Amino acid sequence: MWLISMESRKLFNLLLVTIFLSCQTKVENKTQRINGFALGTSFSISYSAPQLSEIDLERKVDSIFGVLNQSLSTYITTSDISKINKGDSLQLVDSHFIKVYQKATEVWEATDGYFDPTVGALVNAYGFGPGKPLIQISQQQRDSILFFTGWDKTQLTEQYTIKKAHPQVYFDFNALAKGYVVDVIADFLRIKNVSSFLVEIGGEIVAHGVSPKTTEPWRIAIDDPNQQEERDLIQVLSLKDEAIATSGNYRKSRIDSVTGERYVHSINPLTGNTVKSNVLSASVRAPNCMTADAYATALMVLPFEKSKALIERLPQIEAYWVTSLNDSIQEHFSTGWKQ
Repeated sequence: MWLISMESRKLFNLLLVTIFLSCQTKVENKTQRINGFALGTSFSISYSAPQLSEIDLERKVDSIFGVLNQSLSTYITTSDISKINKGDSLQLVDSHFIKVYQKATEVWEATDGYFDPTVGALVNAYGFGPGKPLIQISQQQRDSILFFTGWDKTQLTEQYTIKKAHPQVYFDFNALAKGYVVDVIADFLRIKNVSSFLVEIGGEIVAHGVSPKTTEPWRIAIDDPNQQEERDLIQVLSLKDEAIATSGNYRKSRIDSVTGERYVHSINPLTGNTVKSNVLSASVRAPNCMTADAYATALMVLPFEKSKALIERLPQIEAYWVTSLNDSIQEHFSTGWKQ
């Protein structure tokens, strides 16, 4: 299922911070770094490759953002995905769109439909967003939106076009496209034989090799949901040749006026109803960032026990959940997370 509010999710993703174990002096630790703003959030790339200048990397990264935005961004009215959403059944999709579509299909199947990139119309109908109260919609409204919601109502044809069962079916790849962009940049660095790098976009991360300063795996930190004024960390982990992504909405959580419980709202794409969830955040480690990104979103909306069972069945994927019970924060780990 789609996350409550993609805007809230982007804000939360910034809470997954990278502890760069290198000082600021690039000459001393032989680490280069570029920073910027793209895809509605910040990005940072740390790497050790004297043969690859910062200017060359910045140009390539800008080119990657441009190509992928043209394919996958719903904010660009002339992008491929925007044209498809407007009903263009003849629009040819590129290899990037195909890879993201195929991953979405894979995760939709694995989660029994709880992960669904066509649920955006329901998100908008309920008025999900930072600081916004939920809108009560009628059963008739809900049913009418459900009529054109569902990943099984879409098809990638042999001609590389998208076929929709209904013109109103709306695509939104926000739940995995950012992770895919991280992967594309990481692949470029590997092609350039960069032996050590860390790519981070809005908290979605791929780590390759080791920290140039310590020669140890890169260190990643996750914020404590109980923190008040000062930053507190709830988890610090090592990452090498792996990706991590976190979804969460605890900064936009609500307190039940009757029970006092803290919870977040999600949408069940199978019923169209909103449901309460005490899962405040979910982090996923995976071989690539698109997979981690998609499953981190899915774990925020799957029933908790179902999500734990799912992760245990998936090879090479581990997860970490933060939940709230009677306003007490609890941590949950998949079998191989700490390993």
